[in-house]
Amino acid sequence: MGRDTKVEARKSNGADKTGKILQGECLDVMASLPAASVDMVFADPPYNLQLSGELLRPNNHSRVDGVDHDWDQFETFKAYDAFTADWLKAARRVLKPDGSLWVIGSYHNIFRVGATLQDLGFWILNDVIWRKTNPMPNFRGRRFTNAHETLIWCARDKVSRYRFNYEAMKSLNEDLQMRSDWLLPLCTGPERLKKNGKKAHPTQKPESLLHRVILASTEVGDVV
Repeated sequence: MGRDTKVEARKSNGADKTGKILQGECLDVMASLPAASVDMVFADPPYNLQLSGELLRPNNHSRVDGVDHDWDQFETFKAYDAFTADWLKAARRVLKPDGSLWVIGSYHNIFRVGATLQDLGFWILNDVIWRKTNPMPNFRGRRFTNAHETLIWCARDKVSRYRFNYEAMKSLNEDLQMRSDWLLPLCTGPERLKKNGKKAHPTQKPESLLHRVILASTEVGDVV
């Protein structure tokens, strides 16, 4: 959901010329796609964290690497809501009639996103809690440790015949019905993409989370 204006398509492998990754500003890329051409959308939009000033660790006063990029800066909640409505309308246009959408957020933005989803006609199916096994502590000690993020899963419309791979989810959960609280680690170690020795993106999500989302809602050959 970044605001890079560069758009490029890369073949996912030499044999499959239909599998491509499109990289660019989300509204521009979605505008280039035909209507009703996508089976599932996973959105990781700016959280509008409203961070200001430096945050230092109390034990050694080192700087916490927070999200202070331009793409997460919005002057008002109204401006954020307008941005949210724009990309959700674009996503709804490209979704197939029976397609579904997942969006992830935190307490900063997820309630506003959820309201906009409903206003635009999406039908909410579940909210899922991603509980982190290794969350960042609250360094100032003024709030609870923010140990989870929330995903909203919704169908394009109330009447959509959305896909849910129930048995696949059971197989990931010791043959028990998958619950809506997922205990998974943050993206760390070799999985974390780096650029010049630093994080390539400050909010990279773990592959285990995306694996579960995509496995739950798509089949082989789907467009995501």
